[in-house]
Amino acid sequence: MRSYNKVIMIGHLAADPELRQTKNKKSVANFPIAVNRNRMNDEGEKQEVADFWQVVAWNGLARTVEKFLKKGSAIQLEGRILKDAFEDSEGNKQYRTEIVMDNLIMLTSRKKGAVSVEAPEVEKEVVAA
Repeated sequence: MRSYNKVIMIGHLAADPELRQTKNKKSVANFPIAVNRNRMNDEGEKQEVADFWQVVAWNGLARTVEKFLKKGSAIQLEGRILKDAFEDSEGNKQYRTEIVMDNLIMLTSRKKGAVSVEAPEVEKEVVAA
């Protein structure tokens, strides 16, 4: 059986992207995205709430994110979910869930119209936070 791990999200950046370099000189950008959804509150009224997801972008896509996006920017992204386990500095097992971004459509731009950016097919390196 073939497996499939793909996610598509539309939301707003909840913070400015942070760009850094790995030991192997690969660019990586991290940022949270807020994705709104509706739910019913205890009184039965519709309420909008935000789910926050941590996103990671690599190489050219990371540099594009850092250059063109900021807190509040609206984007559509395509990627995959990555669950990771690691030990913190005190030896406790920690878990992290991230969206590894492969494609980006900027919905907020200075020019009219959306801009689409696709990540080239390259090996991606996992970086512990």
